Amino acid sequence: MNTQLKTADSLGLTSVLVGSLPDTLMTDAAPERYTVEAVLSRKVQPVEVAAIEGPDVSGHLTASGYPAIQLHVSDRRLVISNTNLEELRDGLASVIGDQLERVSGDEREARERAASDRQAASEREHERAAAVVALASSVTF
Repeated sequence: MNTQLKTADSLGLTSVLVGSLPDTLMTDAAPERYTVEAVLSRKVQPVEVAAIEGPDVSGHLTASGYPAIQLHVSDRRLVISNTNLEELRDGLASVIGDQLERVSGDEREARERAASDRQAASEREHERAAAVVALASSVTF
């Protein structure tokens, strides 16, 4: 298992948007399952949105015992469908939080690899240009 360190730019959730919850909660008319919206800790990158809404996260939720859960990113909110506050409190929130950390860590690693690849390519090009100059300098007329 790939262990990721949580950093300041790790994606997470900060709170539930209480105003988005059904008005009938904690009454006899309360639905058993509903949509919960939670505030994301930062703006989500397009590649992260694709991962959060994709099959890997969905598969992990299913494997963790939450097959009905669906996640959707909307601006700075994570829309969690087919759940309830008790399910979130009792473990689902941790599973989702871990997946958000994994997704943001994967995206950060991909960015760092791309930057490293660009740096290496730049160094190779510099060395090549220097070799061309040296070779051209060795020509005498």
